[in-house]
Amino acid sequence: MVWDAIALAQQVRQGDVTSEELVHQAFARIDAGNDQLNAVVSTRREAALAEAHQLIDTGQPFLGVPLLLKDLGQNLKGEPATLSSRLFKDEVAGETDNFVAALQAAGFIIIGQTNAPEFGFKNITDPVLYGKTANVWDHERYSGGSSGGAATSVAAGFVPVAAGNDGGGSIRIPASFSGLIGLKPTRGRVPVGPTGWRGWGGASINFALTRSIRDTATLLDWLQTYQPAAPFSTPINLQGFNDQLWDQPHELTIAYSTKSPVGTPVSSDAVKAVEDAVIFLKQQGYHVVEQANPLDGLALMRSYYQMNGAETAAMFDEVSQALGRPLVMDDMERLTWLIYQAGLGVTGAQYSAAISLWDAASAQMDVFHDTYDLYLTPTTAHPAPRLDNPLVDPDIDAQIDQVAQLAPADRLQLLWDYFEQELTQSPFTQQANLTGQPAISLPTLLTEKNLPLGIQFTARKGEELTLLRIGRLFEQNNLLHLPKIND
Repeated sequence: MVWDAIALAQQVRQGDVTSEELVHQAFARIDAGNDQLNAVVSTRREAALAEAHQLIDTGQPFLGVPLLLKDLGQNLKGEPATLSSRLFKDEVAGETDNFVAALQAAGFIIIGQTNAPEFGFKNITDPVLYGKTANVWDHERYSGGSSGGAATSVAAGFVPVAAGNDGGGSIRIPASFSGLIGLKPTRGRVPVGPTGWRGWGGASINFALTRSIRDTATLLDWLQTYQPAAPFSTPINLQGFNDQLWDQPHELTIAYSTKSPVGTPVSSDAVKAVEDAVIFLKQQGYHVVEQANPLDGLALMRSYYQMNGAETAAMFDEVSQALGRPLVMDDMERLTWLIYQAGLGVTGAQYSAAISLWDAASAQMDVFHDTYDLYLTPTTAHPAPRLDNPLVDPDIDAQIDQVAQLAPADRLQLLWDYFEQELTQSPFTQQANLTGQPAISLPTLLTEKNLPLGIQFTARKGEELTLLRIGRLFEQNNLLHLPKIND
């Protein structure tokens, strides 16, 4: 039997199992499966067992449950903080960030860290520092990115919940590729700081990948916060997401689309996933209508790359000052160098215009949700790509050698061209990051090759409860295809 995190915590509280035993079991599963999957990149065995031994029950919802952090933007004091980059391969966190502290306060025992692409720039996980992470469903395929190690760790049963973060789909994409539940909460919903208050201009947010809606809802209950120091905030749900989860949503109007917001092709599998969901939702009595995406997807994606480039250039400016030398191409992976060089050419006016475009899109979607409670699309346009798929045209990759000699506009165009194949894989997730809306991926389809594929629901800011209730509806009707785990 596969237990979710809430069930394991209940067993610990009742004395049926100890937290130390759960930690030992998690390490045994990692030892047995990680060589093939390459999901976990560091462990803290002695520290985790000591924390489990010293655990005191104060009512924590996840009492004594093992959890893995992502080795990217989730710092635990004294543990590696590599950002999956060779440049930081020996870096150790000097402090625990507020998000990780909240996970510990929820009762989790942190047992290690998971793999991610360098700086989280890809929708697959293949850092030079650690190597590629494989998919549990098919070891010749990726599990997604950038929270690919987290997804594989949950899908393989190493842990019932793994922390991830999402700056353009980095929780939802691996959830789709790996058959898991992936929620990106509303911007400002979960703790940030004490550094990195505005990740990727506000696009990035921490949360987790799970196997059950109640784990997702309970975790959101525990993590939701109001921080006066934070640049963004969302009103607290005082009644609690989990307590309100069990009422089926009534009288919803749901819009849907299977068209890529950037005009790229969408697989028949992804279309079928949405169409099957539409049939089910109509059977449940909901008003479901096809509706085109109201936003300018191409303009938003170009602004996204401008933001990413500018943020990367700012990060490396600080790194260069700390090292006392300029950074060179050999310091980083080729894509990172391209993003860095493109960012050096982004002006303050362009960055400001990009953020203003996001704000306008957010307002536009708020009007959209006056009519439609939810917006349904595929999560990813295709199932997981193969490990031998480079997802970039070799001729385009070769141009990175000369990117520093290009004009600023040409650098950004090269970055756009580089990402064409990756964006084709997953064009649906980024908009919720830019508007700040909550979105959830649910694993509702298995392809003929037995590969999972997710559907995505997006809601108005602050309306995670509607997403969780619709997820619970699919879960109750056994429509979620989660990976099977051998005990």
